[in-house]
Amino acid sequence: MLSPRSILDEIFDNDEAFQLFCSIAASDESQGGWENGRIAALVPHSERDLAPKIARHGADEDKHGRIFTALLRKRGLEPVDIPADTDYTVRLEHAGIGLAHARLRQEQPLSEQDIVVYLAHSRVTEQRASEQMRTLRKYAGSRPDVGRAIRMISADEDNHLAYCNEELLRLADSGYEDAIRRELRETAMAEIAVYRDVTTAVMTHLGRILGWPRSKLALLAVAAQAVYAYDRLAGWRRMVSLRMPARRNALGSPAPAQARHA
Repeated sequence: MLSPRSILDEIFDNDEAFQLFCSIAASDESQGGWENGRIAALVPHSERDLAPKIARHGADEDKHGRIFTALLRKRGLEPVDIPADTDYTVRLEHAGIGLAHARLRQEQPLSEQDIVVYLAHSRVTEQRASEQMRTLRKYAGSRPDVGRAIRMISADEDNHLAYCNEELLRLADSGYEDAIRRELRETAMAEIAVYRDVTTAVMTHLGRILGWPRSKLALLAVAAQAVYAYDRLAGWRRMVSLRMPARRNALGSPAPAQARHA
């Protein structure tokens, strides 16, 4: 049966597939940790109060990378090099989304416009991350091997999404609304294409490991294309809308007990 639960069970029950899955996730999270760490170090003076929140965001991403690596080592596995076509973060950068790594390696402080670009990029990608983790929580959150880690990371991603909404609304009120709307739209339209391509690539590599027939891979590719078509038509709006989150200042205080111990 082709369902999210059955697909995840196949992946998590096979050592080689699990190894690739966790390696891809760990790589993406670790890159996000580095990016946020550099941005926190380069925040302009006018946005200095944002630096601790960005640093907290980066620390969370680093933690997620370590969690995925720990899940591997718990099964006696080591991370593996990931195929280039599965690297979501790098492919977004190549599409011109977010702040380029070359810029982040410089020591020159960022501008307020750079912060708008960073937060818009984070708003869109954290929407995707939050949705992905909720799917994992729904279909694999009760597994004894990965459930606790999934629930912990999911709580963090929800906090990250709340933080991005709140900070973008603050900047919109200070005169950046037009720039934010433009950046969000451009980022979302690029992200949905990258997500489709990366999803297809990940499923293809996992399918080869698991011996999936071409018909199953074709169905999964069609599903990825359908998600893209929906996002292109209307779904992108959920990635660019801004609303004040129920939990305010989500990254401005120590992690809540749920996020630490769930």
